[in-house]
Formats: sequence, structure tokens, C-alpha cells
Amino acid sequence: MTRDSLENLRRQLAEFALERDWDQFHSPKNLSMALIAEAAELVEHFQWLTQAQSKTLPAEKLEAVSLELADILLYTIRAADMLGVDLIKAAERKIAINHQRYPAHRVRGDARRASEYED
Repeated sequence: MTRDSLENLRRQLAEFALERDWDQFHSPKNLSMALIAEAAELVEHFQWLTQAQSKTLPAEKLEAVSLELADILLYTIRAADMLGVDLIKAAERKIAINHQRYPAHRVRGDARRASEYED
């Protein structure tokens, strides 16, 4: 198992929660609420920035953004664990679905929703 695997992170999070008796709070509902709160905190860092500014964050802001992204990842992993979802398999399925919904020849350079493309 590599140091940076999702499985390793899942185990660390499960142990962290177990040591603190937090499983009782880690329902899928609560974890999804925490996840959206962290996503909102991430958005705050980009509010009012231009597209260019959002791509070249100062070091201090990039560090804060990194920690928000980590929170999002960790809550996602924990929620998946509580639901028995294999995130790698789910992500691979979703990528395959997106290939079908957004064929490159049809959507290149166009960022509409799949339902907005004519058949």
C-alpha cells in the first residue's frame, strides 16, 4: 500500500474517529453537511478574484486553499467509508459515464450541461 493511497487515508480517518468516539456523529447526513460547509470555505478564497488571479494565488492563500481542499477530500473519504462506497471504482464509473455524455468531438470548447446538447 502506498503512503498516499485512499485506503491509507480511509484507515487513518477511521482510527482518528474511533479514538475520539466520533463514529456516532459521522452519519452520511452529517458528513455531507460538513463537506458542503468545507466547499463553501474553499469558495470564499476565490470570491471576487479574476480568472487569472484564481490561477496564481499568493503562497499564504494557496496554503489556506490546500487545507480546505484537504478537508473536502477527507470528508469525502469518510462519507464513502460510512456508506461502503469504493471511491476509486465510483470515480472510474463516473469518468466512463462522462465520456459517453460529453464526447470530445461534440463538446470541445463548449461548457454546457449534457442535457443542453442536441442529439
